[in-house]
Order: sequence, then structure tokens, then C-alpha cells
Amino acid sequence: MSAAANRTISNPQIGDTVTFLTTAQESGGAYEWVEVRLKPGGGTPLHYHTTFEEEFEAVSGMLSLDCDDKTIQLVPGQKAVAPTGSKHRFYNAGKAEIVFRVKIVPARSFEKFLRMQYGLARDGRTGANSMPKSPLELAVVIAMGESLLIGPPVWFQKGMFGLLYRIAKWRGVERRLMNLYCPETGDGWSKEERRAGISS
Repeated sequence: MSAAANRTISNPQIGDTVTFLTTAQESGGAYEWVEVRLKPGGGTPLHYHTTFEEEFEAVSGMLSLDCDDKTIQLVPGQKAVAPTGSKHRFYNAGKAEIVFRVKIVPARSFEKFLRMQYGLARDGRTGANSMPKSPLELAVVIAMGESLLIGPPVWFQKGMFGLLYRIAKWRGVERRLMNLYCPETGDGWSKEERRAGISS
């Protein structure tokens, strides 16, 4: 990541602030390491990732983690892993802000996923569940996060979001989101490609 890129981003709907401690570019794609500050009541909906695992470590306060029908309470210094494919979510059940760290292994496109989702949330383009309101923007975010939602059948999600993602790429939605929210993450685009993306 370029030194010009902002290492700290926030999501007003989830109620958290994320700081990139080690980016995919800096680790050669091996992992991503972030620090999260989460307000009381904040957290994510239940979901799962298809290509990477997450290791959670509490830094201050108590972090609540639901993972495959188990609820884990982490106090500072304790860690827990949400394996690839596990249904999980994190949240702050207390009355004070908490701080924890997450290591994503391997990094994949996690930084771009977060920057897109948080950018859309800041711009008021996400719903109450913090997911993009636009089906095409949602498809891009899900593709970047390599994540699936809990509820709809896997075959349905892969088919529907796969089709929407192809349409989003064809219509320039992915390129527009990359230009808006991920301009310094080492994607290798030329200035001409960026200009074309912004105008699409």
C-alpha cells in the first residue's frame, strides 16, 4: 500500500474503525493484519468466507465471537480462529468500546473488500445490515470478500451473485468502486485505465 493511502477506515453502521497494521502488499499476500475499534452494540451479521481464515485477538475489553453455534468471549491476550467456511460473527456486547486484532490468512482481496464496503457505508449506499443497497455493488463486495450470507442456499448465492458480478464488471461498476475506494492498494492500473473507470 502506498504511503499516501489512509490506513484507518470506519463504518458508521457497524460502529467500528479499522486500521491496517500489515497489508497484503506488505506481506506478499501471505496475510493481512488489522486492528479494530468497536463501539458498544457494534458487530457484523453471521457470514462465512470461502478462501481464508480469521484469527481474532482481544486487545482491550471483551470481544464476543459466535462461531459454528459456539459463543466465545475473548479477554485481552486471548485468541480464537474462525476457520475457512465457518459461520461466524463478532460483536461488542458490553457498554464500552473494545479493541481487537484480526489476522486474515491468506490476504486475498480482503483490504479491497473492506475499503469498498466501508466506503459505501460512509456514502450512505448500504442498508441497515451494512450491505450495499445496489445489487451490482453488493455482488462486487461479495466477490471481493469471497463471502457468503447465511440463509439463502449456497447454489443460489453463487449463481445469482456470480451473474450479477459479471454484469457489474461489464458495466464498469467494479472499476468505479476500485477507483473510488481502493486507489492506493497496488492494483497496477494505469492512469488511463483509472480515468476510463471513473467515467464509466
